[in-house]
Amino acid sequence: MAKIDFKHTAYGDLAIVSMRGCEDIASKVDYYLKQFREAPEDATYVIPTNCPRFGTGEAKAVLNHTARGLDAFILCDCFNYNVEYKMYGRMVPMSPDDHFQDLKRVIAAFGGKARRITVIMPMLYEGRQHRRTTRESMDCAMALQELVAMGVKNIITFDAHDPRVNNAIPLDGFDNVQATYQMIKNLLRTVPDIKLDREHTMIVSPDEGGMGRCIYYSSVLGLELGMFYKRRNYSVIVNGKNPIEAHEFLGNDITGKDLILVDDMISSGESMLDIAAKLKEKGANRIFVFSTFGLFVEGLEKFDDYYNRGLINKVFTTNLIYQTPELLSREWYCSVNMSKYIALIVDTLNRDNSISSLLDPADRIKNILVKYGQREA
Repeated sequence: MAKIDFKHTAYGDLAIVSMRGCEDIASKVDYYLKQFREAPEDATYVIPTNCPRFGTGEAKAVLNHTARGLDAFILCDCFNYNVEYKMYGRMVPMSPDDHFQDLKRVIAAFGGKARRITVIMPMLYEGRQHRRTTRESMDCAMALQELVAMGVKNIITFDAHDPRVNNAIPLDGFDNVQATYQMIKNLLRTVPDIKLDREHTMIVSPDEGGMGRCIYYSSVLGLELGMFYKRRNYSVIVNGKNPIEAHEFLGNDITGKDLILVDDMISSGESMLDIAAKLKEKGANRIFVFSTFGLFVEGLEKFDDYYNRGLINKVFTTNLIYQTPELLSREWYCSVNMSKYIALIVDTLNRDNSISSLLDPADRIKNILVKYGQREA
């Protein structure tokens, strides 16, 4: 029986809203959307918004465009610390809380007149505070509930620290998107001599919490999988967490193999670098790091040192959050551009079509492996 090909009309007039700090990726998404839709070069889907500040640091949002009938997609990077505002005569960097508050202001500025509002928040606000282990707040769940209470219909995030947090809003749209295909594609482009087979390459998870994403890489690439587990000292709290006493490896022999370390984020990078050093001691060949979000909260010097000592070879993170010019200039760093992927998701959703095929990139990964000679057609 032939499958019916449904051709949906647009849900509403497409509009992209760029929060402060997202101007670069918003312009790239806009560029691809204009290509997809054959729009004039001087046209734009980005509508003007502003969040001016008073001298005390208080703010408001102003939408300089009609809101009626819009299918609005708001791009928000809550972790862009390069954005500042003036308070009592001093420049203050915007915290994640400041960004999230501005996001709510923009949603409020629509005044309920938009046809639909979708928030694209690549790194989920308070995503690491996703569960309660003692008498403490559940910030991520509260944030999601706030957004849907304000009228947001869909929330799109990338590589959520724990996607089960969507249980906080079970009746509303929540999509957790992975950067798997783009990571593999950039690895093949950057390291053309890599051999993605069981004899030469292995996937390694830096902790038990990241096994889910590593199992996916292992499955689609047909590679063996290893794992480190963190032995922590639960009697002490340092910088808000229990310090790691040691990393223990579980897996087969890695001697002479290229290794791909996969995690959702690099915060300080200390754990990742410690694991890389231990893998080198066990005889690993080259070590490549895949991480959707590169925060590098303690700077780049330690990564420079490990690269110069041959303990890491390349670090791949996406442009979904702010990247410093210093990071982009590093020889060991590779930026994975996600703008076209976001544009595809936006274009598909605006036409009210399913994004299931975009969320599962298994077929595209197989095709790219064939293209680069890693698999037979």
